[in-house]
Amino acid sequence: MRLKSLLPVSLAILSFASFASAPAQAPLYIVQASTTSAARDGVLHVRGRIERDLPIIHAVAARLDTQQAARLRAAAGLRLFEDRQVTTRASLLGGLTNSLTSAASSVVSTTDSTLATNPLVTTVTSVSTPVTSAVVSNPVVSSVTSPVVSTLSASTATQDGSGVAALTLTYETNYPMEVGADTLQQAGITGKGVTIAVLDSGLWQDLAQNYGSRILATQDVTNGGSGPVTGDPYGHGTHVTSIAAGGAQNLAGEYLGVAPQANLVIVRAFDGYGAALYSDVIAGINWIVANQAKYNIRVLNLSLGAPPQSYYWNDPLAQAVMAAWQAGIVVVVAAGNEGPDPMTIDVPGNVPYVITVGALTDNYTPYNFSDDRLASFSSTGPTFEGFVKPELIAPGGHMVASMSSSSYLANIDPDSMLIAEQMFTMSGTSQAAAVTSGVVALMLQSDPTLTPDNVKCRLLASGRPAVTSTGTLAYSVFQQGAGLIDAVAAVNSSAVGCANVGLNVSADLAGTEHFGGPANQDANGNYYITNMQSSTPGTAQAGDGLTWSSAYPWNQGYTWSAGYPWSQGFAWTHAYEWSENYAWAKNYAWAKNYAWAKSVPWWNTTQSPSATASAPIEPWVPNQ
Repeated sequence: MRLKSLLPVSLAILSFASFASAPAQAPLYIVQASTTSAARDGVLHVRGRIERDLPIIHAVAARLDTQQAARLRAAAGLRLFEDRQVTTRASLLGGLTNSLTSAASSVVSTTDSTLATNPLVTTVTSVSTPVTSAVVSNPVVSSVTSPVVSTLSASTATQDGSGVAALTLTYETNYPMEVGADTLQQAGITGKGVTIAVLDSGLWQDLAQNYGSRILATQDVTNGGSGPVTGDPYGHGTHVTSIAAGGAQNLAGEYLGVAPQANLVIVRAFDGYGAALYSDVIAGINWIVANQAKYNIRVLNLSLGAPPQSYYWNDPLAQAVMAAWQAGIVVVVAAGNEGPDPMTIDVPGNVPYVITVGALTDNYTPYNFSDDRLASFSSTGPTFEGFVKPELIAPGGHMVASMSSSSYLANIDPDSMLIAEQMFTMSGTSQAAAVTSGVVALMLQSDPTLTPDNVKCRLLASGRPAVTSTGTLAYSVFQQGAGLIDAVAAVNSSAVGCANVGLNVSADLAGTEHFGGPANQDANGNYYITNMQSSTPGTAQAGDGLTWSSAYPWNQGYTWSAGYPWSQGFAWTHAYEWSENYAWAKNYAWAKNYAWAKSVPWWNTTQSPSATASAPIEPWVPNQ
């Protein structure tokens, strides 16, 4: 983020010789200035230890002791952020014990003890240094082998959505059909020529997925690195990549992934236990944007998140994501797995520009669309700035996709592993985001001229919201946005100019303007969309689905309609210049008394750094 009125870094009063250089394990900070070189100069003046440059946000990652951090906080023209952890966004089966969950979630290892990984959605706490505890459960040491295709038994048959204990060639996934991607694939729209960047825990290449030359480049940025990706010990990255762009086909000729011929760039930022530092994720995004033209990167999948600790425009990760959007990359983000409570959207899903995706389950009946429902774990809006999130819903329940049986996730939940197929079942908004990234690749193959804003617009215009038997919306816009993604309708759409109305990403990044959305909460706790054109401030916008009491029958299925008439268009997606004089920002406690706004070290320059804490894996929920 370019700060509004950055003064030259004033460090002349600091005695260069008065304090020693920071030790290698001192707390890690993100130090931001008007330029990356200014941030470097500031750190070097106090003899801090620079770990890496983060030019996408004009910053560096640096290790600083308490005195060095205090001096930099007091320096003009610099901003300090404690580096914190972010995790992937997916969930496993619910049969795991509390002790296993506790053991798995308290560990962040600097070494990889396995060769594969899997996607996961989790919450995190603020941290300043990486955690290097030893693994408390038995490490996985079995070798990873690609499944061998041999003879098929005559009794082996593809089962509806559940597969069989046989090889990938006999398996059927349902999510391409549920969003209409299979129809486009049959018409030759497969994502060919479009590159999806997946920033996650790496990739294990199952030969059956037919990645081959479609993988254009890989980059491993974990622990300050810059080498190629050599595996996926956690498993999450492999899972989401195969959902978005896996090229496996079954005997019926059906693809198991959404965009099976899209190109891929794989960036690993997460360790073998599904956690990463902000600085690693930002470094990964920086590399993707720097190599955008070289590899024709049009889509960025971020199946990850962390709880918000500031307004979106002050968050370093959100700033990097906005810069990617500004560069012309369509950024797709998981909403989070903290639902069904309101205001649970993660960073960077809370960034208003990006496409934030919630999760739907088909209730294990993929060919019966009338009982599909919003997954109870799917995070919901509004955001703290009043934006409606998620914008869309995609399949995210009991998703079966590629994973090595030697991955960490496969070994802590073996019941979800299909050994013969080397496929794994998980639920989460991670998987929903991957489906959406695949659909975006299909759209961009069909029309390469689409801008990120118009990709988002066409997805909104073609969404299928859940409706009741009487034709009214079954969920509010805060829960389902525009509804279930529809790949065929999105490709055929001609809509333009209906997304990110009122927003200005360049001004946002420059710090000259920031924005709020139209959401509000009344005195009774009900969320609603404000009519910003009304002469009476705070007046609710009339319309179906624009109010929410924060309750709903989560176990009830509904039909997702392609013909729902939005009476107000997509007014609930509009943005307004942020102002402390918003009527709703003064009259309602939720809009001004955020817990994180009271004592967050990110902008409280007098507060000492908080103690280092491990980042727990998000509480796992049963597959839905």
